[in-house]
Amino acid sequence: MGVRRGGRWLLRPAAFGIAGGVTGLAGPPGTGKSTLLATFATLRRPQAGALRILGRDTGNCADLRAARARIGYLPGRFRWADNLTAAEFVAYAAYYKGMRGTAVRPALRRFDIADTAATELALLPPDVRLRAGLAATCVHEPELVLLDDPLGVASARRGVPARGSSSRRGGGAHARAGTDADAPYGDPAELADLADLAELMPLLHSLAPTVVITAPAPQLLTGWCDRLLALSRGRITDLPTRSHRPVPGAGVGEAPAPVDASRASWPEVLRDRVPRLPLRTGAGV
Repeated sequence: MGVRRGGRWLLRPAAFGIAGGVTGLAGPPGTGKSTLLATFATLRRPQAGALRILGRDTGNCADLRAARARIGYLPGRFRWADNLTAAEFVAYAAYYKGMRGTAVRPALRRFDIADTAATELALLPPDVRLRAGLAATCVHEPELVLLDDPLGVASARRGVPARGSSSRRGGGAHARAGTDADAPYGDPAELADLADLAELMPLLHSLAPTVVITAPAPQLLTGWCDRLLALSRGRITDLPTRSHRPVPGAGVGEAPAPVDASRASWPEVLRDRVPRLPLRTGAGV
């Protein structure tokens, strides 16, 4: 499969698969993570090759509809829903997925936001806003969940433009002081929001049998994923889950390194507040 945008390859044609469990996809702003995730969500078509989701060929109309019914997709920031309450946002997602209205209340309770159901998303703190997004994404109990930079709501709520991309949709959601790619953390207020959001990371393994999550830097995903990938210059490579540095010679077809929940590269405020997560396996897709 290959994905192009604006005349350049975001993902050069390659054969690869994503197994069950949680897979992280990291890359700097503008590398195409959002576009690739939208392709996995069947909102875009690959420009080369074929894409199979949950055993379905997305080139076939019947298979495409069947695959979409089993996918939960949360785009980055989702600012278009700011004027909706949490309950309205989840209800809209339920209606779109053909679910009954009775599915809304259990989804709100599952993510512990029933008491804020009547509050507009724009007024919610970042971690509660993300819970509302997860409730909407999982209201139909999907088999595949795609999360586009969910930690980016910390910057989005403050109206901070993405570093290296002021208006491109594919950019990451974190503003940074400076240009060091290994320093994906913003001002103290944003860091505090990230700490609150990071406490939700253990939920990843409970969302669906297969979860794909993106972030602008591998450090934000280290320790949470069964497999960690990097997207750069149109190529996907495996990263060790215990470090943000690439494994020399590791390719997509090779077995990933075992999960290590150590987050030595995280700021102390994040390391101390977030519990460790055991390794989980899941069914492949």
